[in-house]
Amino acid sequence: MKILITGHRGFIGRHMVNALKDDHDLSYYDWGNEPPEMEGLDWVIHLGAIADTTETDVEKIMKQNHDFSCIMLMACQMHNVNLQYASSASVYGMNTDFREDAPKSPANAYAWSKYLFDRHVTSQKFNGIRVQGFRYFNVYGPYEDHKGNQASPYYKFEKQAKETGVIKLFENSDQYKRDFVPVETVVGVHKRFFDVPESGIWNVGTGIPTSFESVARAVAEKYNARIEYVPMPDDVKKHYQAYTCADLTKLRKYYFI
Repeated sequence: MKILITGHRGFIGRHMVNALKDDHDLSYYDWGNEPPEMEGLDWVIHLGAIADTTETDVEKIMKQNHDFSCIMLMACQMHNVNLQYASSASVYGMNTDFREDAPKSPANAYAWSKYLFDRHVTSQKFNGIRVQGFRYFNVYGPYEDHKGNQASPYYKFEKQAKETGVIKLFENSDQYKRDFVPVETVVGVHKRFFDVPESGIWNVGTGIPTSFESVARAVAEKYNARIEYVPMPDDVKKHYQAYTCADLTKLRKYYFI
């Protein structure tokens, strides 16, 4: 198949390229270039976005994350090209119901950009193409080095353990749980859904919440590091999500994790 990938230099994008390059004809789009050539494509995998949840330039995020996604969707419709795109579990906000049709409560500009594009997609009917959105939960794996403070706890804890022998962990981290999903699972879902004959939005996680404490202890044991507990800053505490767990009922119709 002929597949265009946006965000191919990013964390998930690099894994996607490695997984598809031997079996498919790939092309790529970098933000800021001329609009990509769509003629003859079978799929677009749209991963490109500003992924920094602390970015405060709303205009910048809306332009790159929402508006450009709308342009890509329109181009796919015009050229009869199927679309897969990256959404985010951040759309659920501080809620604890993680069904795809549960109430949404985006808490930052990044989450709003993802939520609004999901709304745009679900407000339309598509004739002749499939449009598939995937709400990633907390993805982790190799190639996170460029993500800085946005990297997963797995990456941060390993980096601290290797460099200093000390993992700094917020107090009460046994109470903070996330659905940490390996990047290989994310890529596997995308590949499987090439053969799924429907449009929609699906959660992508493991359905198993794991505490930050458990992750830190596993990494500490692996690298013979120690854990140092530190207070959570007040400005972080106000918006800190205590729990995520993907409801995979819908996904498991096609992909069992």
